[in-house]
Amino acid sequence: MVVAAVFALLARVIRQPLIPAYIFAGLVIGPVLGLITSTHVITTLSEIGIAFLLFVAGLEIDINRLRNVGFVSTLGGTIQVLTIFTLAFILALMLGFLSIEAIYVGLIIAFSSTMVVVKLLSDKRELDTLHGRIMLGILLMQDIIAILALSMLTTVNGFSGTLLGLSLLKGASLFVVAWLTSRYVFPQVFKFAAKSRELLFLLSIAVVFAFAALFNAINFSIAIGAFVAGVTLGNLTYNIEIISIVRSLRDFFATIFFVSLGMELLLDPLRSMIAPLIIFVLIVVLVKPLVTMFVCAFFGYKRRPSFIASTSLAQVSEFSLIIVAQGLTLGHIGRNMLSFAVLLAIITITLTSYLSTYEDFLFKKLSRYLKPFDRFSEEGGEALEYIPKKRRKQHFILLGHNRIGYSISRTLRKMKKELLIVDYNPEVIKRLIREKIPCIYGDVGDIEILERLNLKYAYMIVSTVPDKADSLLLIKKTRLVNKRAIIIVTASQLEDALKLYDTGADYVIMPHFLGGEHVSVMIEDFTGNVNKMIETKVKHIEELRHRQNLGHEHPKHH
Repeated sequence: MVVAAVFALLARVIRQPLIPAYIFAGLVIGPVLGLITSTHVITTLSEIGIAFLLFVAGLEIDINRLRNVGFVSTLGGTIQVLTIFTLAFILALMLGFLSIEAIYVGLIIAFSSTMVVVKLLSDKRELDTLHGRIMLGILLMQDIIAILALSMLTTVNGFSGTLLGLSLLKGASLFVVAWLTSRYVFPQVFKFAAKSRELLFLLSIAVVFAFAALFNAINFSIAIGAFVAGVTLGNLTYNIEIISIVRSLRDFFATIFFVSLGMELLLDPLRSMIAPLIIFVLIVVLVKPLVTMFVCAFFGYKRRPSFIASTSLAQVSEFSLIIVAQGLTLGHIGRNMLSFAVLLAIITITLTSYLSTYEDFLFKKLSRYLKPFDRFSEEGGEALEYIPKKRRKQHFILLGHNRIGYSISRTLRKMKKELLIVDYNPEVIKRLIREKIPCIYGDVGDIEILERLNLKYAYMIVSTVPDKADSLLLIKKTRLVNKRAIIIVTASQLEDALKLYDTGADYVIMPHFLGGEHVSVMIEDFTGNVNKMIETKVKHIEELRHRQNLGHEHPKHH
């Protein structure tokens, strides 16, 4: 752990992901220096690490994420996984891998890293953007498929229809038990346990080991049992508290797992696998994003959110490493395959961090070559918009019809102002078209879209998109043709807000600060006036229920 801590600190200093650092630490203390030769204890602890990783993954699963981006996450995510798996499987066979090895290669390539992507999105405060929701939806679907694959691999050696059916029946029975306990037993038990943080911790750990033991008893992986335990407890009111108290334990065992992967690396056999390694790195960072872009574009998303989502998913998943580690335990593959997978993960995860950092730069350079992807919209290439023929010259433009934008839109329409809405979520635009509200499907950062907005005649332009680069482009483009327009933009950081003011913004919305100011005004109004407070509460509850029906959610903090 000392060596892992040193490598983690170095990775943090040079702003690199921690997972490759842990793997390198294992490589140093194992194959390179030979400080640890007996890996039995480490292997046992790493299996527990896998279980805790999947337990917390189950706790954090939010089915609503699938609903938020509809078919692109469920059907689209499934198509993406199957396509990548098939391509990688066929290519592996062509390169001389055995059939069982080719299956594992397909699984390694097919999945992307939830851990890495969530970290990258959190660092850039993009978890609640459209491309962020698309990625999280696809990743959730991938995690579900990965769990199914993990459970199926245990039946490969003695595969038969009867054995598979019996295995699935046993698994289904335990899932029913899990559902019944989560609905009728755990709510009351954890309500009592929640009074003590220590008792809540012990009970949560007990549930993990109980489910792991049950699944192990029917020859399923303990990791699957831990995942089911997480999903079971994830529906409870106390899931946030459970996550907070087990996260440190999860991180400890997860670190051991990734260190153990480094210790399992065999460097000599990799010399004969350099060519396949290079080929599959290119598959992950070039072909995989291309397939993902086609999937996103097919489901109606423009090239920018499709591109950003695709490049951020261009890596190998920690789930892939878990699957390979399981394959090694089952005797399906040798340590050379594990070494191959670990090195592939190190390279692609590192490359993804750079792709994510420079995604805006890359998109601007490649944007004109990506235009064909816009033709794959659900409307058969037709413009997804509603613009009345008769329009006044002085109009209002709203960029982003999200939670903030919805309130602004409603107010402007009540004021009978001529409004044009721009949003890059096709579902939002379709709803606006049905309501006969003027709208254009497009991205704020797309110069072609900005040129179509008649910025010269706009009276007021409001952007609720908290992207500094897009806001700067909007301000500069508007000020070139319209010095009088009122420009209101949004920022999530103080430095960005000040920069936007310097560039020419008339007002910068900072949602978190506005919330505090609003509550301060409410306190002044409510003091000595209980009836007004009750009236405001009733209206707020009605508004929240209305927003819930529209699918709006408050941003989650990770």
